[in-house]
Amino acid sequence: MAAAAGEVIPEIVLLAGAVVVLITALFTPRRWQHHAPWLSLAVIGAATATTVPQLGAVQRIGFFDTYALDGTAVVGKLIVLAVAAITVGLTAEWFRSDDRAGELQTMLLFATLGAVLLAGAADLMELVLGLLLSSVTGYVLAAYHRQSKESGEAAIKYYLLGALTNALMLVGVVLLFGLGTTTTYPGLSQALPGADPLGVLAGTGLLLLGMAFKVGAVPVHPWVPDVAEGAPAPAAAFLLTAPKVGGIIAIARIAALLADAPVGWRPAIALIAAATMTLGNLAALWQTDVRRLLGWSAVSQTGYALMAPVALGRSDLAIPSLLLFLAAYAAANLAAFGVVVELRGRTDLADYAGLARTRPWLFTGLVIAFLSMVGIPPLGGFAGKLALFAATIDAGYTWLAVLAVINSVISLAYYARVLGPGYFEPAPGPVPVLGTSAAVATGIAVVATVATGVVAEPLLRTFTDALLLP
Repeated sequence: MAAAAGEVIPEIVLLAGAVVVLITALFTPRRWQHHAPWLSLAVIGAATATTVPQLGAVQRIGFFDTYALDGTAVVGKLIVLAVAAITVGLTAEWFRSDDRAGELQTMLLFATLGAVLLAGAADLMELVLGLLLSSVTGYVLAAYHRQSKESGEAAIKYYLLGALTNALMLVGVVLLFGLGTTTTYPGLSQALPGADPLGVLAGTGLLLLGMAFKVGAVPVHPWVPDVAEGAPAPAAAFLLTAPKVGGIIAIARIAALLADAPVGWRPAIALIAAATMTLGNLAALWQTDVRRLLGWSAVSQTGYALMAPVALGRSDLAIPSLLLFLAAYAAANLAAFGVVVELRGRTDLADYAGLARTRPWLFTGLVIAFLSMVGIPPLGGFAGKLALFAATIDAGYTWLAVLAVINSVISLAYYARVLGPGYFEPAPGPVPVLGTSAAVATGIAVVATVATGVVAEPLLRTFTDALLLP
């Protein structure tokens, strides 16, 4: 057990670090609270340093078949930690005058731990733990601006949808436990093929409904644009990125679990993916609020990511393409929200007019982020989408790949609605920016967006060795 505990040192570091940050915030003067982000960043750095050596470790399921220690979990963990680190940079100036900055960083670290647990969960109870930890802290982050009506409304919608879907998911967990007499994925993968088909269908349907909420997929997606618009911008950047990484990997594990089960899970996930990407793109076309536009864009990106579970078991590219796409999406989404943060939360389309002349570096970062999410070479989004399309076609779902291409073309229209005025129209006035830490964090995200495209081929080769267990 001691050896096993050593393999979850990153999770222990996050847990202990969050407690240390909380205690520090409680017992130090309020005027020192602005130092909390750097303590949080140190915790994330320590967790990352203990995660990197796991890339070359033996891939297996530990802790009595409840927690995956495979390549997919490790890569997902690194992506989530990178998202958390960049988010801390975005929060430093945004919450500088907030007397509760220490509590905010505590919530951010616990939310990071929840997303990490989602990526490695190989047991239904472990999955529920990760989902609830990620969700409860997410509600707090979304509502952190207590005086803001929009923040409160976003948090309420997020909470109500989460309460409903999480409760239904628990019913699904109970059903699957009753059918398989175990909650571990290896045990369920052997028990479910011989179980009652209707029971398996009901249990897995409720399970997928809960995970659809977490990643912002149809039909429980409405919280995404509201949180993107109403939550504090750094919190929105995190909530639309980190839980999605852990949640998509968790859905892929559920798909692997159902490989031989008597339910049509593959067509079901394909239909959810198609509906999610299409609705997200069509809704984004009419938005005049940049943050709300980014929220609907995040919904559409979930649809693309769900193509990977559809291809699981039929294409060797399924997992490598998923990991590459998640890394590229995380970088691009953080870069786009980083520009919003740097502009002090300005979110109306008119506020972006003339940005190419007043703040050329910020505008360049926004262009790179948007083009990556569209899928323009040589950026990371292009490489990730191309690999996803290839995996989907290999799996025999050519219609889904074609629909994804059409949706990618449609998305160019609403991104152009932001970029066009930024280049061709005059600025309405001076454009003050937030501060150095947010600029550095945004710059790192922009560089990562380009880098994931430039080194996409070696990344795909590396991810090919990342197993998805069981």
